Amino acid sequence: MSRILSSNPSIIDFNQRSLYISALSIAFNPTFWKFERALRSQPTHPLLLQPMVPYAAYGLIALGNLLVLSSTWALGITGTYLGDYFGILMDEPVTSFPFNITGAPMYYGSTMSFVGTALLYGRPAGLMLALEVLCVYLIALGFEDPFTSEIYAKRERERREGKKAK
Repeated sequence: MSRILSSNPSIIDFNQRSLYISALSIAFNPTFWKFERALRSQPTHPLLLQPMVPYAAYGLIALGNLLVLSSTWALGITGTYLGDYFGILMDEPVTSFPFNITGAPMYYGSTMSFVGTALLYGRPAGLMLALEVLCVYLIALGFEDPFTSEIYAKRERERREGKKAK
């Protein structure tokens, strides 16, 4: 990867402060991403400016938003923003669309939207930042999935113990 970047310095402009601000924002505070703003000052690449690329970009953005919005709908506001971490559990884990497609539709849908935006703007730096987004999400899933599984398992153990006590 570094060989590609060093032989093609115009692919990503590492001198732009906004690129580093975006990368740090993604890693440490994803609520305040400045993704699109960082892309404005980055160089484009001819491969990303081909006539069919915007179609792929809009498709990724649309599908990504579909996954994000439908998962919010399936979980509700409480399940989306408060749920597991505050002990407000669903009766059962949600397995309907979009959770029957992927266990993390918000993360993958968001990543698809980032990739779509990078393609729409024709900026390789956007693809690099989208990859960082995916990596941060995968790290988060490494913690969230076991946590979520355990709190639901704990609730089931407590329910079984409660039935035995009666």
